[in-house]
Amino acid sequence: MDVINNTQKGPFVSLMTGLPGGGKTFLGILLVAALLVPLCNLVLPGSSAFHMPTYLVSLMGKYVCFALLALSVDLIWGFAGILSLGHGAFFALGGYAMGMYLMRQIGTRGVYGNPELPDFMVFLNWTELPWYWYGFDIFAFAMLMVVLVPGFLAFVFGWFAFRARVTGVYLSIITQAMTYALLLAFFRNDMGFGGNNGLTDFKDILGLDLQADGTRLGLFVASLIALAFGYLVSCFITQSKLGRVLIAIRDAESRTRFSGYRVEYYKLFVFVVSAVLAGIAGALYVPQVGIINPSEFSPANSIEVVIWVAVGGRGTLWGAVLGAFLVNWGKSYFTGSFPEAWLYMLGGLFVGTTLFLPKGIVGTFSIWIEKLKNLRQPGRTLPATANAKEE
Repeated sequence: MDVINNTQKGPFVSLMTGLPGGGKTFLGILLVAALLVPLCNLVLPGSSAFHMPTYLVSLMGKYVCFALLALSVDLIWGFAGILSLGHGAFFALGGYAMGMYLMRQIGTRGVYGNPELPDFMVFLNWTELPWYWYGFDIFAFAMLMVVLVPGFLAFVFGWFAFRARVTGVYLSIITQAMTYALLLAFFRNDMGFGGNNGLTDFKDILGLDLQADGTRLGLFVASLIALAFGYLVSCFITQSKLGRVLIAIRDAESRTRFSGYRVEYYKLFVFVVSAVLAGIAGALYVPQVGIINPSEFSPANSIEVVIWVAVGGRGTLWGAVLGAFLVNWGKSYFTGSFPEAWLYMLGGLFVGTTLFLPKGIVGTFSIWIEKLKNLRQPGRTLPATANAKEE
């Protein structure tokens, strides 16, 4: 009902005056984080209890990138019913585009001192730079590829899949097959992407040392801005008339198609937007972790993203962000404290969420709050009582 009311106001007005489901609070938290984290890292002394070391800043930045990836999955799964088990492919492609730019910035500082060829190409006796590496020494071109490459792959994949009316578990399977095929391709040394080792040993970005505290903070803040941007874009889509059609497709695709809507075009559009958001998340992830390799294409990674969304709350947007933070924080903690039991804990978390919190944390609490509001409002049963008296 809120979506319908907001779309009657217009998407821009609704975004400015009524973000759905705690959206203003969510954006406020991001703003506070962007202000407090640099303060705790640079200003407060190391002896302070509130000091945040640089490694923790990078860890939080990684979580923010994962949150943007989870948001991109929730946009298509929660609102269009498209369950993608291969979104890690778009994340990895964005990461490789950023990694190629960072590799070109190393220049003569590499192990072999070649001004043009990355170290792994020199090691494999490559004599010249492949054509698809041209332009990646320019930051603007690399950022354009971060958007275009995942978006183009999503467009081509979605064009054939949605026009063929592939849905449900069959679509999930072929998205997983897509990312696994890319995994095998990028493992090959002759692909020119570093093979099994991938791309690493980055030095700087835009002339700034990647190991410097200021650069790490800048990447963290940039990740927060990207997450806020992705959230606003997702809200704009879901609160518009387009969002209402997507929900109709999710709930009754055949009926929506019989009503005259070109369902495949709507699904294709939101799928491409989701892939672009995932690519941006991957591009911001790589300089903060310092490596990108074919393991990012692993189907297990894509399945784990779906778990984040399910735990946080499918169809809530910021619930997906919450799920990404909670699961990854638990992963960081339990892999250190209980490394052998972590995978069982993750599986148990997903099973428990499915059984006891089918709407996820945010969705379930929203239902509970709505029930409490209904109980507190007097006169809810008056119509039934009045009818009984009339009889």
